[in-house]
Amino acid sequence: MRGTAIVRGGGDLATGVIYRLWRAGFKVLCLETERPLVVRGPVSAAFAVFAGRHEVEGMPCVLAGSPGEASDGSVGVMIDPTGESISCTSPEIVVDAIMAKRYTGTHGKMAPLVLALGPGFSAPDQVHGVIETKRGHYLGRLVTNGSAIPNTGVPGMEMGYSVERLLRAPADGYAEHAMSIGDHVEPGDVITRVAGAEVRSEIRGVLRGLIHPSVLLSRGMKIGDVDPRDERKHCFTITDKALAVAGGVLEAVMRFGTAGSL
Repeated sequence: MRGTAIVRGGGDLATGVIYRLWRAGFKVLCLETERPLVVRGPVSAAFAVFAGRHEVEGMPCVLAGSPGEASDGSVGVMIDPTGESISCTSPEIVVDAIMAKRYTGTHGKMAPLVLALGPGFSAPDQVHGVIETKRGHYLGRLVTNGSAIPNTGVPGMEMGYSVERLLRAPADGYAEHAMSIGDHVEPGDVITRVAGAEVRSEIRGVLRGLIHPSVLLSRGMKIGDVDPRDERKHCFTITDKALAVAGGVLEAVMRFGTAGSL
């Protein structure tokens, strides 16, 4: 077993990082909120917050009350949105994978090696390295002097569809789902209802993401997505994008160790 790595965030991109680190032999602790906003639950470590225990491609993730509670080779998932457990754990690696697209307070003194995913951070003044998360030529690149490409607010293109893929809350309230992740959908199908307002699919494909019904929604919030490639198995496996981003993290670990001198 290698050292300890803490990943702040447990969404689908974060879980790609968690998976790569776990497979490489690190003890991994994931820090999440009390009600994670993840939509791709089957491939998100954060889903353990709702289920108590969750498995992603053979990787067990368990809800833990303390950093040392998950000691059987599982990934521990703790409710710790402010990262208070980092100082008492003394990890070798900290990865900010919250994907807030703004600076969240993660800094280079938290561990010998501190990395961040996507826009909102700069290296080396805030963290030791930033991993590019925007699809395209630079996806997964390790940036050690500068920042990731700024957020455009426009989701990536799949088979000619971009914003059409997204499902957003039409009102404040809780969702009552009419369909489940992995279901095939057609344009006009009712996928969920929020405060009685229907959310329909704009395109044909497979329902790849859907937010947990216990999460209180606000109008305009992303609550799901439809994948026009219509491959059901893609709903339950880590994406190429997540693994590419995770490759950038592993590059930093293997290239610089945990010395933090990038």
